[in-house]
Amino acid sequence: MKRELFAALMLLAAAAGSGCQEPAAPVKPKLMWLDCSANWERFSYPDSIRYYVDKCREAGMTALVLDIKGTSSEVVYPSEFAPQLKEWKGIVRPDFDFIGTFTEAAHKAGMEIYGAFNTFAEGHGIFRRGLIYDGHPEWQAINYLPGKGLTPQLDIPGKTVLFTNPALPEVQEHAIALFREVASKYDLDGIILDRARYDNIMSDFSDFSRKAFEAYIGQKLERFPEDIYTWEEDGDGGWKRTDGPYFRKWIEWRASVIYDFFRRTREELRKVDPELKFGAYTGAWYPSYYEVGVNWASQTYDPSQDFDWATPEYRNYGYAELLDLYTNGNYYWNVTLDEYRRSNGLHRNETDSEVSTGEHLCVEGGCRYSRRLLGGHPFYGGMYVEDYKRDTTQFKRAVEMNLRESDGLMVFDIVHIIQRDWWGPLGRAIAAAEADRQ
Repeated sequence: MKRELFAALMLLAAAAGSGCQEPAAPVKPKLMWLDCSANWERFSYPDSIRYYVDKCREAGMTALVLDIKGTSSEVVYPSEFAPQLKEWKGIVRPDFDFIGTFTEAAHKAGMEIYGAFNTFAEGHGIFRRGLIYDGHPEWQAINYLPGKGLTPQLDIPGKTVLFTNPALPEVQEHAIALFREVASKYDLDGIILDRARYDNIMSDFSDFSRKAFEAYIGQKLERFPEDIYTWEEDGDGGWKRTDGPYFRKWIEWRASVIYDFFRRTREELRKVDPELKFGAYTGAWYPSYYEVGVNWASQTYDPSQDFDWATPEYRNYGYAELLDLYTNGNYYWNVTLDEYRRSNGLHRNETDSEVSTGEHLCVEGGCRYSRRLLGGHPFYGGMYVEDYKRDTTQFKRAVEMNLRESDGLMVFDIVHIIQRDWWGPLGRAIAAAEADRQ
């Protein structure tokens, strides 16, 4: 019923005011992300939840993405498989059906709602909370650090988000159990995986991963991790990576781990609800995203034709075909290609080991590049509100560009819209983008 209602409302919205003219273009989906911890206090009361759901609808958003599992392993509902988050920064949430309240309010407003999971993050480093700290330290990834060698996540100073090893069967079982549980308990329209990846290029170099990789390639490594790569001092106080003979195959294997997890997750969710949408959220910087073990492109795209890190087999682990919904993160100050070309071109993304360049490193370029790699599969252009600080003009241009060049919009996060009181700029940008399409 919820999907039929949403579809009907979208058709009515698209047709409104058209009279006898040509039918208006369909309304593009617009998703508002609702971070778990950043919005903890304001979403601790049903009236406040309903108020902000209505604010999103009034601004033109069509769907909500509700964080269900944060980086501290805790979930926002009573679970058989994970601890429940009941308090954050001293604020104790009253006992009520949090997800049910959001779901009911969203559907009443004619909006879809998706549950989001910080999939392979199991430790909040600042507050030292999570299953890596308490319960399953054996799940933690082992990172290969320059100058330090193989280092467990718990021993990395200043680590703010602690990752598991995604290849561990018990880690995957835990994640899928949560997805199935939420899909069974609540009337959500879909599940979106966030941080469904490796920590970075330095992860994971555990003994388990070594053995799994050796099984994948059918031979033993003589030197590990040196057969994958080595860290060498660059002479300027830094470090450079020198790739070993099995580096490209290692990159391929890691992508296969994530692909197989996505394939199985899709199958398991289909058993619970065949209509439930399965989605993912990643960074838009594909040329360096291999560092976290993810190939979010279509299998029709062959990255080995463009990049020396990709084997011909790497394309087999593109997971675009597994998804019903995909949103990227075009997290750049520069909106247009012209702006990027006038800049120094240098940018370092959150997951990157080094600075990169390329015309995909702006909103317009990121959308167009994603379009090419996805082989016709739709995607929603994602934006990080804080990239634009106090510049409402640049913010509005980014909203409009994402809507113009992609199949929808994802805004991260509502907390920044609230704190800056940018409901007006957001609504006007959405209205202007939709008017341009008519």
